[in-house]
Amino acid sequence: MATNENLPPNVIKQLAKELKNLDETPPEGIKVGVNDDDFSTIFADIEGPAGTPYENGVFRMKLVLSHDFPHSPPKGYFLTKIFHPNIATNGEICVNTLKKDWNPSLGLRHVLIVVRCLLIEPFPESALNEQAGKMLLENYEEYARHARLYTGIHAKPKPKFKSGAISESTTALNVDQTNTSVLNADQKSTTPGVALPLPCPSPLAPSTTSTRGNGKEQQAAIAPATDTGVSGSTVAAAAAAAAAAPTTQKKEGGLAKAHADKKKMDARKKSLKRL
Repeated sequence: MATNENLPPNVIKQLAKELKNLDETPPEGIKVGVNDDDFSTIFADIEGPAGTPYENGVFRMKLVLSHDFPHSPPKGYFLTKIFHPNIATNGEICVNTLKKDWNPSLGLRHVLIVVRCLLIEPFPESALNEQAGKMLLENYEEYARHARLYTGIHAKPKPKFKSGAISESTTALNVDQTNTSVLNADQKSTTPGVALPLPCPSPLAPSTTSTRGNGKEQQAAIAPATDTGVSGSTVAAAAAAAAAAPTTQKKEGGLAKAHADKKKMDARKKSLKRL
């Protein structure tokens, strides 16, 4: 996901539009890609123009956009080694379009086309690579031989940019900006007392479970366990004692009645003996 922290929103919007257009209708011999980590770095693969020492080569380059783009020009670099008067050994590109002739109205398409035209018509008078510039002026055949040698060694076809990568990146960028706008709008419209979060249920409150049987929903209330400080065995013993109390009372009543009856029998026997 692109960060794009160095570019203002209006520039990002215009840049996304232009990159999508470049992806859908690319200039001849140029294929553009984007850096997913930094949207302000634009990559391009440039095919060596036919009839030049760069023919059959594929040269990867990048444009680096500064924080005040498009008021200041991007910086261009060749990532593929190339023997060219206007391209330094470190890859820096020297062309007036990226310097004194820069205009904020110029788009990326124009810049890329100018860079490819530089492979067709170099300008040795403003050379960054003095060896290449001097060789071009004094001995074109020797210059062309060096350029072809570099092309054959370094400018081999590169892995192609993923098809639709720019469209995906610009779409993701627009979606990200839209989501940010919606989030900001929601935060502004939210007032106290609206959409308050639901209270968390108490662990001691009864919970309700829902089961399905024969197509009907049944609810069973589960009562919470109450902590009374009395162990379960003590409660069970008390319950058992309470249940046995009536039986004990009945047994004690029967014994007392039998004892009274025995006393009556003994008294009758004594009376009979006296007679």
